[in-house]
Amino acid sequence: MAARSNARKRAFQILFEADQRGVPVREVLADWIRHSRNDTRQPPVNEFTMNLVEGYADKVSRIDELIATYAVDWDLDRMPVADRNIVRIGAYELIWVDETPDAVAIDEAVQLAKEFSTDDSPAFVNGLLARFKDLKPSLRRGED
Repeated sequence: MAARSNARKRAFQILFEADQRGVPVREVLADWIRHSRNDTRQPPVNEFTMNLVEGYADKVSRIDELIATYAVDWDLDRMPVADRNIVRIGAYELIWVDETPDAVAIDEAVQLAKEFSTDDSPAFVNGLLARFKDLKPSLRRGED
């Protein structure tokens, strides 16, 4: 289980970097893969990390639309960068990765919020992803 947690953390870091640099997430993913091949101090980017990042990249518009719609009193652009990207990766995994139990996707995102964001962030991430879980069948309709 630790391997998947680390993969999620790396996916979050890739999304965070792309957001901070204002570049496409696939460009940052390619950079991370290239660095891991050329520098033995860098761990390789594993398949689960790649799947999360690529999956998010495929659904970026829909995911940001959902966050903007359901994040009460938060504009996407004003949301803390860490929270925005934790919710993005969590939303992708929760809604579109059927192999991951819903509770695991939410818990892992909350753990990332505890590690990388503010004291208020875990409750925010949990609440928003729980809302997505409740709406999951309608959120996926027409998307698969």
